[in-house]
Amino acid sequence: MSEVLTTPTHCPYCALQCGMSLRPTGERSGERSVEVVERTDFPVNRGALCGKGRTAPAVLSSRVRLTEPLVRCPDTGALRPATWEEALVAVADGLRRTRAAHGPDAVGVFGGGGLTNEKAYTLGKFARLVLGTSQIDYNGRFCMSSAAAAHGKAFGLDRGLPFPLEDIPRTGCVILVGSNLAETMPPALRYLTELKENGGKLIVVDPRRTRTAEQADLHLAPRPGTDLALALGLLHLVVSEGRTDEEFIRERTEGWEAARAGAMSHWPELVERITGVPVPLLRDAMRMFCDAESGMVLTARGPEQQAKGTDTVGAWINLCLATGRAGRPLSGYGCLTGQGNGQGGREHGQKADQLPGYRKLTDPAAREHVARVWGVAPESLPGPGRSAYELLDALGGDVKSLLVMASNPVVSAPRAAHVEERLRSLDFLVVADVVLSETAALADVVLPVTQWAEETGTMTNLEGRVILRQRAITPPPGVRSDLEVLHSLAGLLGWEKGFPTDPEEVFDELRRASAGGPADYSGISYRRIREENGVFWPCPDVTDATSGSDGAAEAEEAGTSPVGVHPGTPRLFLDRFATPDGRARFVAVVHREAAEETDADYPVVLTTGRVVSHYQSGAQTRRVDELNAAAPGSFVELHPRLADRLGVAEGERVAVVSRRGRSVAPARITAAIRPDTVFMPFHWPGEGRANTLTNPALDPDSRMPEFKVCAVRLERERPSA
Repeated sequence: MSEVLTTPTHCPYCALQCGMSLRPTGERSGERSVEVVERTDFPVNRGALCGKGRTAPAVLSSRVRLTEPLVRCPDTGALRPATWEEALVAVADGLRRTRAAHGPDAVGVFGGGGLTNEKAYTLGKFARLVLGTSQIDYNGRFCMSSAAAAHGKAFGLDRGLPFPLEDIPRTGCVILVGSNLAETMPPALRYLTELKENGGKLIVVDPRRTRTAEQADLHLAPRPGTDLALALGLLHLVVSEGRTDEEFIRERTEGWEAARAGAMSHWPELVERITGVPVPLLRDAMRMFCDAESGMVLTARGPEQQAKGTDTVGAWINLCLATGRAGRPLSGYGCLTGQGNGQGGREHGQKADQLPGYRKLTDPAAREHVARVWGVAPESLPGPGRSAYELLDALGGDVKSLLVMASNPVVSAPRAAHVEERLRSLDFLVVADVVLSETAALADVVLPVTQWAEETGTMTNLEGRVILRQRAITPPPGVRSDLEVLHSLAGLLGWEKGFPTDPEEVFDELRRASAGGPADYSGISYRRIREENGVFWPCPDVTDATSGSDGAAEAEEAGTSPVGVHPGTPRLFLDRFATPDGRARFVAVVHREAAEETDADYPVVLTTGRVVSHYQSGAQTRRVDELNAAAPGSFVELHPRLADRLGVAEGERVAVVSRRGRSVAPARITAAIRPDTVFMPFHWPGEGRANTLTNPALDPDSRMPEFKVCAVRLERERPSA
């Protein structure tokens, strides 16, 4: 009997992009199926998978996914099946009508951090060339944008991690801020376990004693929204105890005096009053970090999803720079990017202010380069548009029609009831997705598109490693790829060329468009990714930056070693930072309050997050029986003292009320959370939707909404008679 071949690929969920293989299992109920097989050769997860990855093929089933286009019937108001021709013509006509009546900026495009690099690139190109609109952004704005902005300010370049994950177990101390890796990225927890096994120290900063915090040598539980004060307080102690690295500051940084002055106004007792973290624990944390020969600070959504998220991340970077823990082996600041292609998705053009290669849309040289690749005049490219929440808030006003790809803002956006209302007010809404999400259910046209196992394309994981998902199974006959959708729509709107459907052809164009940019992919090819298990950017094509040649293929065919081929860049900043003078920049910041503080009417802080069995808005994971059985619905986590004051018992329904709305879910009572704080996961729609409550106050730099801090009151929800 011949061996059944497996297809090496990657998980469809988080930014680890864990390696897995897919093996055909024959036909079930008339459709081909696959199963997940361990893949130990990929270094990020070494075969380990969480429950989401292991059960990912369940969403491939026609039982839970879209298999034909849907068009809203004007007579009944219901969605009905349609042919692809009918659906695509309806989309093209709707977008054309809006542009003719209101201008190109009346059409918006909302992308997703789960799109492959090829799709994100093509979506940005489609918006700017075919639609001529500046109104494009994506849900990744809600994920890593504050860290990205802080990266750019301090280092001149934004890549989530400036080092591979394999470096984490070998450093001396890790400060993990606002991340619950044990639930959000379970296979990554092994890096922290190995850190401790190697004698390293782990400090976790989180208002909840999570499964990750339980692994820590030291757990700091600040009040949500006070991470900036905490970082400044630690830097104050570094200075006052003489633990700064003066040589590093002098030789490799700028701006220290202003940053130092900001930190020195945050003495320990003040920081304790702001954060609730006792001074002795502050001193323990500072000494633990400084006593180690090397150290890292890793942040996630906790400190980033705040209206001061950019400054907060900047303060943590200041701590690294002041102690010489950046730009050196086994040291540095890193952001734990969340979405599957949250890194690549913010590099190649679906952001409001960006062109491929992480180029700035306002940079004349960047416009010139990309316009040349696209064969258009630079002045024809629109300027920057609205950020994600601002775009959603403008729906039904300046923006009359919207194309959504791979996003579910009805569940995932802040002030979600308002966003849902704005979506309903549109003249025309189109959603391309794999399932009938809550957002798709509002659409005038729904386009069913292929999933991870049914298509080939690149992703860029949280390390900056460009990897290749490979097609393992044929999609259902009524389903098309996003590239095919954009190709067809471009043709119907007058662009017969420039939108190929072959992902490798798109990637080759992306390489040329990114060449010479901060996120330079020009030296990366599908062949190299397969052979090298991924390639880290920046990776310029040092053989010929304009030919599309990767050098390695020609060298192999000639029987020679690939002399002159750039190896990729697993570790950044070891020689210089990516600023014009090569020096990192301190940022001068001081603490400021959350956009919405508690008061007599709303005396409790709400913070939000994820649970291990679900991912983002839950549009896919809520359709997997095993995952639903483990986490069937939303809940409100609260401290026993708060529960006693309310007279609420475990499992009883609790209403959480903010200035934006009301959510109801069962109580989960635990001493693992601060008494002044409640927690809700954000994966569910309906009455338990956490984002009904959250505050859309925006960070002035990143335009990140303040998901992680809002003022609420709790009410016991009495059962109806």
